[in-house]
Amino acid sequence: MRLGRVAVVCAVLLLPVASRAADGPAGELSLTGQVAHPQQFSLDKLKALASQQVQVSFLSERGEQKMSFTGVPLWALLGEAGGLADTERGAALHHTIKITAKDGYWVAISTGEIDPSLGGKPAMIAYQRDDEAPGASGFRLVMPGDKHGARYVRDVVAIDVE
Repeated sequence: MRLGRVAVVCAVLLLPVASRAADGPAGELSLTGQVAHPQQFSLDKLKALASQQVQVSFLSERGEQKMSFTGVPLWALLGEAGGLADTERGAALHHTIKITAKDGYWVAISTGEIDPSLGGKPAMIAYQRDDEAPGASGFRLVMPGDKHGARYVRDVVAIDVE
């Protein structure tokens, strides 16, 4: 009887882990806020969009990191959601984008920073790192040109345009 309870408790505790593993690390990414058409992006939906590959290097606690990422430019992802819902003149200068990871870590960047007609920063939502299978490392915000990797957000689950 006692062993049966332990097995039930273990099964209940392991259930969320097993369901996450079945979904795979990538899961879905929500794009909400001040966009015309808020939506969810799965790995397949991101892979269907025009992608780019970038080679980056940045500093971390472990020294210089060099990696290759494949993904969708963040500005193009906003375009897939119909662009900014704000039609006011200079709208790209009035908004921020909050990118949030599964563990709650988040960063904010301005829309003007990534707008190709303004800052043109090539921010990207990557779905593949180096030679890994697409989605194996989840989704990641990649900021080519940043000297430090603090804005390279792993396991991105939400993008909110404020």
